Amino acid sequence: MLKRYFPILTWARAYNGGALSNDLMAAVIVTIMLIPQSLAYALLAGLPPVVGLYASILPLVAYAIFGTSRTLAVGPVAVVSLMTASAVGAVAAQGTAEYLEAAITLAALSGVMLAILGLLRLGFLANLLSHPVISGFITASGILIATSQVRHILGVQGGGENWPEMLGSLMRNIASTNFNTLAVGLFATAFLFWVRKGAKPALIAIGFKPRAAEMTAKAGPVVAVMLTIAAVALFALETKGVRLVGAVPQGLPPFALPSTDMELIAQLWVPALLISIIGFVESVSVAQTLAAKRRQRIDPDQELVGLGASNIASAFSGGYPVTGGFARSVVNFDAGAETPAAGAYTAVGIALASLFLTPLLFYLPIATLAATIIVAVLSLVDLKTPGVLWRYSKSDFSAHIVTIVVTLLMGVETGVIAGVGAGLLLYLWKASRPHAAIVGRVPETEHFRNVERHDVLTLPHILSIRIDESLTYLNARWLEEYVLERVAERPELRHVILMCSAVNAIDASGLESLEAINHRLQDGDICLHLSEVKGPVMDRLGQSHFLQGLGGRVFLSQDRAFSELATDDGRAPDPLDPLAARGMI
Repeated sequence: MLKRYFPILTWARAYNGGALSNDLMAAVIVTIMLIPQSLAYALLAGLPPVVGLYASILPLVAYAIFGTSRTLAVGPVAVVSLMTASAVGAVAAQGTAEYLEAAITLAALSGVMLAILGLLRLGFLANLLSHPVISGFITASGILIATSQVRHILGVQGGGENWPEMLGSLMRNIASTNFNTLAVGLFATAFLFWVRKGAKPALIAIGFKPRAAEMTAKAGPVVAVMLTIAAVALFALETKGVRLVGAVPQGLPPFALPSTDMELIAQLWVPALLISIIGFVESVSVAQTLAAKRRQRIDPDQELVGLGASNIASAFSGGYPVTGGFARSVVNFDAGAETPAAGAYTAVGIALASLFLTPLLFYLPIATLAATIIVAVLSLVDLKTPGVLWRYSKSDFSAHIVTIVVTLLMGVETGVIAGVGAGLLLYLWKASRPHAAIVGRVPETEHFRNVERHDVLTLPHILSIRIDESLTYLNARWLEEYVLERVAERPELRHVILMCSAVNAIDASGLESLEAINHRLQDGDICLHLSEVKGPVMDRLGQSHFLQGLGGRVFLSQDRAFSELATDDGRAPDPLDPLAARGMI
């Protein structure tokens, strides 16, 4: 039981010097990457940059204790930072103590929700977010995040909760662009884009080994930070309108308490739930992908507990909501991390940076942090998926586009809700119109296939219908209308066979529709038969009165039903005793 809730008890027992060496190397690389990211994402969330560092210390330690992924790197991420800014900005003004308190409370609420979901083993609730909805939301969020940072690149005022507002604000203020800030921002952006594609080949060309070149290239954001700080100091850019990070508090995270104001909690619980679900889906997807590469496994329910503990730790150390990040997790994996201890060592590195390096960040241009965010989030924008979904599934395409459009036009929270709602409505619509096909026998075989797809044998007095869904209250009336419409088109009909090989369940509404179909067919001197009914379904039917009133028979196979009824002269066969019918299954 302890190992289930404390996975550290499993991997720590086999920890050795080799794992320690690999974890320390991974921690150094991830720490170098995480420092500028943490500062940038805190800026995106509307918080002081140091809060990003606070959110990257204790949460990593908590995940190392409670998480099941060996390589997931927890901390601030772009999408959750945007959602935090949206949620907290609705209840407090940026730059105020109330804003920070609301962000801390949001992290605590998210942590408690995640932990409760994990303890109750409700991880399946994340399935409410389909892949097209998640993909659409992340794409729209990437566009919103990148757009929101353009003002920092230009050095102008701006803002807005949605895309039209952001674009309108930029257009109104673009005339006041600070060209010194623009130069810093464009340099940092171009440099970071080059680092992503060109740094590794350049390092290999000067003698680095491929793996060393790849790991060194990950330090690109730190190099951008150092170069732009040097530019500020050399050219006194702070006197020319270039906004700087300024004084960053030096020291370890302070102890903080979330608010107990019920009015504030009532305003934040819905955003906290959305952040929890989005964060969990993003995190568990990354964790499962990386675990599969090493033939490891994760426990999604315990991952909820691990992420919950991380967010609670973030709240009590003055941070804001966190989750597993894709980019840093991949770096952690590629750097050779073997256990969650790598995350704990990363936390130590971030803590040391908070203690000793924060004075060096005074001259860091905000445009550099904005460039870091833009380069990171543009990789989230997926312009290929809409075309793929359009060709494969129009309903999934609709949910995807609805999510993108609503998120861009109305904000992130409304976008998530709209995406989930659109996905559920489309699912219900498809479930209410199940696929059914009129089938016939493939010549010289015992197989039955759709008459519209294959050259098959049919008889005018037999109608064979294959039902490809379970019969539930969502589709029962549709089936009733479908069968009766097909019957009305065939005046010579004497037998209707419902092929139930794909029917896994029949609920009360489905049973009622079967009874209605049976009575309507009997009134027209037509027999209803069933074939290939699964055992559990037959057991349920045996507990009702349906079989006693069935006008036809229950056949073990569709081929047997077709063969025995092919020579029927139109007179209704004697109904089988229900127990005998059950014995055929």
